[in-house]
Amino acid sequence: MAVVGFDVGNSSCYIAVARGGGIETIANEYSDRLTPAIVSFGERTRILGSAAKTQVISNYKNTITNFKRLIGRPFDDPTVQAELPRILNEKVKRPDGGIGIKVQYMNEKETFTPEQVYAMLLTKLRMTAEASLQTKVVDCVLSVPQYYTDVERKSILNAATIAGLNCLRIINDTTAAALAYGIYKQDLPAPEEKPRVVVFVDMGQSSLQVCVSAFNKGKLKILNVASDPSLGGRDFDHVLAEHFAEEFKPKYRIDVKSSPRAYLRLTQECEKLKKQMSTNATDLPMNIESIMDDKDVTGHMKRPDFEALSSHLLKRVEAVLKSVQSQTKLKPDEIYSVEIIGGSTRIPAVKELIKKIFKKDASTTLNQDEAVARGCALQCAILSPTFRVREFNVTDLTPYSISLLWKATEGEDGEMEVFPPNHQVPFSKMLTFYRTEPFELSAKYTSKDKIPYSDPFIGRFEIKNVKPTTEGESSKVKVKVRVNGHGIFKVSSASMMEKIPPQPEQQNDKDAAEKPSRDDTAVNNAEESPMETEEQAKENTEPAAEQEAKKENGEVMESNETSQTNEKKADSNGGSDTADAGEKAEPKKAKKTVRYHDLPVEEITHSSKGKDIANYAEREGQMIAQDKLERERSDARNSVEEYVYEMKDKLCDQLECFISSADRDAFISLLDKTENWLYEDGEDEAKNVYVDKLAKLKKTGDPIVERYKESLDRPQAFEELGASLVHYRKALLQYNEGDEKYAHIEKAEIEKVEKWVNEKEAWRDSKVNAQNQLALHNKPIVLVQDIRAENASLKKNCDQILNKPKPKPKEEPPKDTGAKEGNGATAEDTKPEEKMETEESGDQASKEGGSVDVDMELD
Repeated sequence: MAVVGFDVGNSSCYIAVARGGGIETIANEYSDRLTPAIVSFGERTRILGSAAKTQVISNYKNTITNFKRLIGRPFDDPTVQAELPRILNEKVKRPDGGIGIKVQYMNEKETFTPEQVYAMLLTKLRMTAEASLQTKVVDCVLSVPQYYTDVERKSILNAATIAGLNCLRIINDTTAAALAYGIYKQDLPAPEEKPRVVVFVDMGQSSLQVCVSAFNKGKLKILNVASDPSLGGRDFDHVLAEHFAEEFKPKYRIDVKSSPRAYLRLTQECEKLKKQMSTNATDLPMNIESIMDDKDVTGHMKRPDFEALSSHLLKRVEAVLKSVQSQTKLKPDEIYSVEIIGGSTRIPAVKELIKKIFKKDASTTLNQDEAVARGCALQCAILSPTFRVREFNVTDLTPYSISLLWKATEGEDGEMEVFPPNHQVPFSKMLTFYRTEPFELSAKYTSKDKIPYSDPFIGRFEIKNVKPTTEGESSKVKVKVRVNGHGIFKVSSASMMEKIPPQPEQQNDKDAAEKPSRDDTAVNNAEESPMETEEQAKENTEPAAEQEAKKENGEVMESNETSQTNEKKADSNGGSDTADAGEKAEPKKAKKTVRYHDLPVEEITHSSKGKDIANYAEREGQMIAQDKLERERSDARNSVEEYVYEMKDKLCDQLECFISSADRDAFISLLDKTENWLYEDGEDEAKNVYVDKLAKLKKTGDPIVERYKESLDRPQAFEELGASLVHYRKALLQYNEGDEKYAHIEKAEIEKVEKWVNEKEAWRDSKVNAQNQLALHNKPIVLVQDIRAENASLKKNCDQILNKPKPKPKEEPPKDTGAKEGNGATAEDTKPEEKMETEESGDQASKEGGSVDVDMELD
């Protein structure tokens, strides 16, 4: 199974994979590790990634960029309304209030949601990974900005589903970078020591994120975060573009902003100028040819002038850095380092602000572009059962406070903050309600002003099948609320307690009660206490899937130890009373037991419905099939075009002698006719038309190529046959001279060898002479495969006789080598084998009681 991490940014994407040798960043088909986050649509296919970058200006109406800023948001959202002018496609409001982007695809107007466009980009990244890994990619980890809200995170999961991916975890950009930084560090403090505090500053194309992390050996904990979701490198580009647009008005009498294509070109050049100013403080020029109205423009800028133009943006950067510093209340000497990632942190003014606030130079330990993708791949490896990864626990946080609301049975409605700001995730809490009928819980972000989203609503959760007890009292309902590893809030489970009628206790029957009940006071006061809270480390009633998720997420749970201890004491006291009663011969008390029933929970949120996701996934599959069909059609057309140009060149060069003049003229005419057809009537034909056209051309061209190849390989084949003939002639000569090597072979068999050699030699001479008299453009008299077949036949027949083994000599009867008494035989008269036996006999004698002196040489 491939272990892959995707870092999908607003302008660019990176793919990292975990392999046996570590983490590796994958390059695309252009040998570039960066894949632009661009999706373009043509008449017959989609153009994704690097290939779509060329369409940004020439086909801007059907090329979508900056779509990540729209994902999960409604059309009327203020952030969307501020973002729409940057998107040059046609935008529409969908019936569900979402955003629709209209493009021309397959000669028809089609509307796509931002989630669909995001899924298209994921499809491209998945195909790039599969091409590199030569295996199917399903499981992955995706990165998102740390300021993403619940609905945006769910939209990312939906996009992954549409693309056919199983997202194991959504991880924050800065958390992924921190993981990539810390997991390889061997000098981190021990768990019981003071942690190492590292600040991560991530400024990409469209947002700024700052994260304070604490590292111990095998452990990472996020302490605090701060963000500016609408401040990034593109805002600095926009400042430059606005400056030059105003400068060009009086200078060249053109309004660049009136032409979308011209303004796009200006913005691209301003981005290049900004990057040059990051490494050069001199006065730098900018030149654009024929920007509009056939006018060439030029401008120049110095770094100090650029910083003056961007002063308002730099103040916003400073505000975010100071915010995270004030929240954590860390002194400069308590911070180990400040790591920068993201392309826009290369701006010198940003580095100066970091040094000014944190009193430390910005550190570039990590690869600023690839760190997030590498952290995603590491997180995927940690979650994957196929990889063994150094134990490293990651504790993230949710930056926004989450509150829960409900309608009370009597009096005012209830509300409580279940997860305060910067609460660790993943985390679960258990809430207890007393109800007689189904009820509803609503979740929202507590403070609307502190979230970068127009609606604080998270979702409604209906707890169904609640009913009163048999006595008509309120039932005790336990509800587990959870912020999971993705950072998404949900009601993960609900269960209702049912009291089982008392039954006489049976001795040694420990399984009679499924669960011990709480004390009677807690049950009888149900109406007085409409809701109570328990934060538990373990909950036996939770589903097995939740328990497994907790194991995967490394979940840390709070526990109400006092409550649990009181329950245990109550149960223990009850058991003691029963035992004492038995000693006094009093009637046995009945054991009180309860049972918990799981309750269905219906979730209503902003995210797309399952039916819509299934339809989007089906449409994505159709577009993938269309892309494949178009790719095959294009390859077939390119094959015809390539064959035409290749053969036209070779017919006037290496193949010239292998076709007659008349045939060559006719074939060149056919090639010219095919070339004209390709660029006229045959420019947009089906795949099978190109296949048939190529087959027709090869019917004439292949024999020519074969004659050329035969002329190259034929001399070598005749040489191999000649070498075999020389070898067997030499063997015949040795036989006639009485060589012992062949003395055991009968003369009749040698005569067969001589016959075969003569026949093959005569066949070779006749074929060589006939072929030499034949023109090169004629069909060969003999083929290379025929020559090699004759050679193989000769070797098989001759070797079968000449390599026949000699017969074994007749065995003589063994001689009696035993020494007769008094014959004076010595050791020298004994054969080596017999001497060995004698020595072995001596060894055996020593084992039986004799003593033998042994000399040993040890290496």
